Formats: sequence, structure tokens, C-alpha cells
Amino acid sequence: MDPIRVPSEMFRFTTGDRAGLYVSILHAFGEANERMETALGIDGVRSRLRTVGWLEAIEDDDLTHALGQLRDWNLVDIVQNHTENYRTAAEYERRNLQYSLTKQSEAAFAGVVHAMTVLATTGALQTAVLDAIADRLADLLRELESGSNRRVFTTLTELEAHLEALRGNTKQFNGELQRLLRDESVDLTVFHEVKAATVAYLREFLTDIEHRTQTVAARIQAVEDHGVTRAHQRALLGADLPRLAGADPAAAWLEQRRARWEGLRAWFLPTDGAAPRIDQLRAVGRKAIVSLLQVLDRITESRRRSSSAVSDFRELARWFSVLSDQDDLHRLWSTVFGLGSARHAHLAHADPELVGYTESWSSAPAVEVSPLLRASGRTERYGRTGAIPDVAAIRAERKARAAIERAELEAAWDMLDTGGAVRLSSFGKLEHGVLERLLELLDRALACAPGSGGMRRGSTSDGRVEIALRPPSDGAIAELSTSRGIFRGPDYIVEIVRGGGLRREMSA
Repeated sequence: MDPIRVPSEMFRFTTGDRAGLYVSILHAFGEANERMETALGIDGVRSRLRTVGWLEAIEDDDLTHALGQLRDWNLVDIVQNHTENYRTAAEYERRNLQYSLTKQSEAAFAGVVHAMTVLATTGALQTAVLDAIADRLADLLRELESGSNRRVFTTLTELEAHLEALRGNTKQFNGELQRLLRDESVDLTVFHEVKAATVAYLREFLTDIEHRTQTVAARIQAVEDHGVTRAHQRALLGADLPRLAGADPAAAWLEQRRARWEGLRAWFLPTDGAAPRIDQLRAVGRKAIVSLLQVLDRITESRRRSSSAVSDFRELARWFSVLSDQDDLHRLWSTVFGLGSARHAHLAHADPELVGYTESWSSAPAVEVSPLLRASGRTERYGRTGAIPDVAAIRAERKARAAIERAELEAAWDMLDTGGAVRLSSFGKLEHGVLERLLELLDRALACAPGSGGMRRGSTSDGRVEIALRPPSDGAIAELSTSRGIFRGPDYIVEIVRGGGLRREMSA
């Protein structure tokens, strides 16, 4: 690859004492080009300078000298205007000369604008861009099969724009991430917040990125199978390039398209067997998460105050010198060293008469000390074993309550046994407990898939009660009343049978 060679005077207008005026003049020409004004007289230049923010007064000689300097740097062309009618010689001198940008100045000012834009923006890792690339590849496949050349051109242009956005945002985000990792002066609290937000952002980007990458790679391969050269040729026809300079721009345009396509393949499906750049981006994201956590630990460790026994004892001595009350001094001593009075000194031998009161502790027999003294300051106290409660009454009460509940359940199943297919509304008024059993059966039936004719079947967990229901053909609504209110629902045709034997079909 040939090295990039920049003309020596291409960016001379950005330096020096008059750099602000030179940049404003080029900015004024750029604003005029946005309005299709390719050439300006000296009055037009002065008017456009005010619109771009140059508010200082400037004489004609100074402005003419600045335009002449830009011309010497090959940034401005000066031509004579032969289309005007001049009434006086002074008017001719003032309006005869017209100024316009050269191609080099357009490129130089575009570079300055791009540089300022990069400084003002923040890079990002956007999964939406990956989705957009995949979508444009799918659109390109459809347009190659049945679309027009213009649609192929616009789709290919959008695809290249999304790829450029992915490349630019990724480079800028990676640079900002590395600067964050190298920044030693960042506040710890701020770094905690930035770290948490960045780690969450990276994890969100890495989620499902592999699936997105495979989708893009598969669609790139599909376009390759269809023919990339053919796609570029159709896009060239849809671009409808002009031939203003006399030379055919098609060759350079196709070469640029081939380079862009190779860049797309390098990101997702390289031909040389190298790892796709999107995999490198995934590795960078995962490494950044680990690095952020490591940097946080390092900053925390470096900012932690170093401690030593000497400094601690000096600080303790300062505290002792401040306190004047004896009780406070004793509390401080006990808190720092954990030493207190011997709480076992009140303990006595099992037979105190065997040991005289004048006996030394070192020669007296040992006294058993409870381990609880260290934890709670108390010794064990042995009491009577608690009486075993008589649970016969509780067991009998529970047995009686279970029998009552079973009888109520059996009675409810007896009341709900239809003996054949009936409408749900035929139950009329029910006890609330019976309605709950009915709703339980309906729930089990409705949870099953419908069979022939929309019939659903269900049963209780023990299989002793079965239900079959079918939706009403007339859309009727059933009302069942209880002591707690009224239940309304579809008037199903139901059949409830105890002990099995449910018929396979029901009549309306």
C-alpha cells in the first residue's frame, strides 16, 4: 500500500495569526456551496463571513490580501466575471473578480470539519448497526433478483454507510476505552459509576453478537454466490455517474466498491483465513470488562491508606492524651486490647472447705470454667427436662376435621354428578364450596386441548371424577348464584361423572 502523501500547503490555513480568518473564509464558501453558489465576489464573501460567525470589521484590502494568500496556497481560484454589466470603472474593479474553492480546499476544509466532528462525538458499539448491515444485505439479495439498478445502487450505498459507521464508532469507542483505562487521575467515585455503566454497556453489546455475526456472514456468502461483480455493475448503471472532466469515472468507482466490499468481508468473512475483525472486537470487549475490574481494584488498592503498628500506637496515645475521665480511659483500653476483668473469679470449688482462703491460685486445684463465659458471660444452668406433651387430642381433632372435609367433598361430587350432558346454567344456585369444586373441574378441562367438535376433557388428580365440556353453539351465557355473589360465563354443555365411564360423545 502506497503511503498517504498530503500536499505541503493543504492545511496551512489552520496555523498562524490569521488562521481564524482563513478558516472562516473557507467556511463561508462551504455555506455558499450548500446553496449552490459556487463563486462569490468580495461583497458576497463579506456577507457570508457574517453568517458563519465572523463579526469583526475587515477592510477590502485585508480581505483581498487574505483571498490572495489562499490563492497562493492553491485553496482559492480567482476568475473574472464576464456575465455582469458594469456602469462605472469603480463598479468594475469591485465586482469583476470572482472567488471559488479549489478541489484541494474542499478536501482540506472537509477534513477540518470531520476532525472537529470526531472531537465532539463519542464512539459507540451499536448492535443496531449490525442488524442494519444484515438487513441491507438481505435487501441487496432481493434487489439483485427482481429489483431495478437504482435500487441496487441505493441499497449498496446504505450498506457501505452502515459499515463505515461500524468502523468509525468502533475505533473511537476503543480509543476512549483505552484512555479510560490509562487515566490515573479519575475520581474513584466517578470511576465506579463509569465502570458500572461501561461494563453493562459492553455486556449488552456482546449479548447475541455471535448470532448476528453468523447472520451477516451467511448473507455475505449469499451475495458472493449471486455475483459481487454483477452487483457492482448493476449499481454502476444505477449510479448514473456524470463525465464532467472528460475521463470516465466508472473504473475508479468500481475499484472503490471492490475495496469497500473487501472491507466488509474482512469484518465478517475474510478470504485469507484470518480471524474476522468482529471476533477481535468481541475479544476486546470481553478483555475490557476484565481490565475495568482490574483497574478499579488497582486504584482502590493504591488509594488505600497505608497502616503500621507504629502509627496505630501513636494514634492510640493521642486518644489517651485527649480523654480525661477514668471510666472513658478504661473503656478505650478494653475496646482496643479486648482485656477485661476475670469473669470466672467468682467461681468456687465444689467443696470450698478443702481449699483454704490463703491458698495461692497457682497451687490451688483447678476450677471448671464454662465455655459460655467467653461468648455470653454466663455459665450453664441445668434445669428439668420438659414434659412430653400429649398429642392424642390434637391427633383426634385433626382426624375429625379431615373426615368432615372428606364428607363435604364427597357431597359436592354427588351434587355435581350430572348423569348426562346438561347446560352449565342448569346448576342454578350452588353452595360456594360446591362452586369452587365445579370451577376446579372446568379449569382442568379448559387446560386440555380440544378434541373433535371442540370437546375438552379433564379429571381430578385422583381420577375419580371426570368432566367433558363443549362450547355452546348459540353463544349463551350462564349465571350461577352463591351466597357470595353471582358467577357468569359461557353456558357450556357439560357432563360430570364419578368413577369413570364418561361417554365419548355428547348431544347438544
